[in-house]
Amino acid sequence: MRNNPFRAAIAAAALLSVTSVASAAPAKADAPVTEAELAAHIRVLASDAFEGRAPGTEGEDRTIAYIVGEWAKAGLEAVPGSATPWLQPVPFVETQALGSTAKFKVGGRDFAIEDDGIILTGRDPSVSFTDLPAIFVGYGVDGAGKVNADVRGKLAIMLFDNAPFGEKLPRYRERRQMLADAGASAVLVIATDAVPWTTLRESAGSKAVRLASAKPGAPVSGFLSLEAADALLKKAGQDGGALREAAKSPGYRGVALPVTADLSAKSATRSFASNNVIARLPGARPDGKAVLFLGHWDHLGICEPEGAADRICNGAVDNASGIAVLIEVAKRLGSGIRSDRDIYFMATTAEEKGLLGAHYFADHPVVPLTDITVALNVDTIAISPRGTPVATIGRGKPSYDAVVREAATKLGRKLDEDGEADAFIQRQDGWALGAKGVTSLMVGGSFSDMKLLEAFLGSDYHSAADNFSDKIPLGGAAEDADLHVALGRAFANVKSWPGK
Repeated sequence: MRNNPFRAAIAAAALLSVTSVASAAPAKADAPVTEAELAAHIRVLASDAFEGRAPGTEGEDRTIAYIVGEWAKAGLEAVPGSATPWLQPVPFVETQALGSTAKFKVGGRDFAIEDDGIILTGRDPSVSFTDLPAIFVGYGVDGAGKVNADVRGKLAIMLFDNAPFGEKLPRYRERRQMLADAGASAVLVIATDAVPWTTLRESAGSKAVRLASAKPGAPVSGFLSLEAADALLKKAGQDGGALREAAKSPGYRGVALPVTADLSAKSATRSFASNNVIARLPGARPDGKAVLFLGHWDHLGICEPEGAADRICNGAVDNASGIAVLIEVAKRLGSGIRSDRDIYFMATTAEEKGLLGAHYFADHPVVPLTDITVALNVDTIAISPRGTPVATIGRGKPSYDAVVREAATKLGRKLDEDGEADAFIQRQDGWALGAKGVTSLMVGGSFSDMKLLEAFLGSDYHSAADNFSDKIPLGGAAEDADLHVALGRAFANVKSWPGK
């Protein structure tokens, strides 16, 4: 059994949350969040002692203890009636790939794909198929979001990228599950330029995590490199580029290929629990509506093999920076004049595994989703310097956009409304809540300067290089923290915001 330092933190938090509300002194204005305050939290959360904050590890225990301790000092309290104060346990199943084989025939003749061009994972301890007929399904769905081909008993080959048609169509994980639900025996996803193949191999080639309550996926699933897929398609008499172009049509129905596959995979599974951390700041005049701040606490843990110079993916920017902001926002809202409405704070688990903690909360909310007037997600916030314009992921509702515009303008911030940030809407926890009808926004400068963001995504992102250092720009994060304090006060104000 792991040591559980957060148990002591939770016990201390219970006492702190009782005393801090009564002792909070009203403030005329919220003190600006400083770069030094954010740096202090990031330095702790991204230290090697936290082992990369992987769910289900001692690093999780230390992370929870730190968050609960800081939120309790800020005046937050456990959600009333919770059987596990401060925590929402989230049950998972982890699958460890032990070995796999893949053999293809094109027109009845053997065709070899190099081992480094394919990744396979089995759903069960042992699974094998012979002579599976293959079908290329493009994005796997049509413009209405329905499965676009007959995949029962077949190997479905699908594109990773988001479909360029329709509105709010499912991401690749959801599309892959839809193909499994439609009876596909195996699903292979073509890893296009959206994710570098080497990165995908490292993240998907060994372990996979799913919610214990999730539907079972296809018996075999995996990925093909773009080069391997194009070689297979060419041998089958198809041009990969032309097929990808044809698949951009919302009426695309897939192409049956003269390809069969023999696939086998062996896996080990284990069940474990992780936790969302959830707290409440009671409102002075609650009206049944609430504001929710959220950000994921997890990262990739010990990610490099034995012998590597640095084995730990510490996740300083992604997302120790976001948790640091949530802590300081909680301190301002907890120590200043108490807002009208209840304000909830949630640090989610397993965002890196597919927004799983957020999806679990959306399916098992500890506060009714209909009560949440807005969810404000904070993720990967230490990207831009001071003065960066404010972009919004999830914009498009005029009344909400007006609140963001007014809050940003009062703080001397300009708005970035070019829409580039919209590409990230499905890659952050707010997407899980938005799918349930909760208005979810991600506001700030990190997704405004695409050159800076892409530079991070192409270098330190999801690697052992995402460590705390003085090179991390915290000026923009501090400004965004101030903006979130202002947004929290605006959306929690009964008079100025009706709580739609």
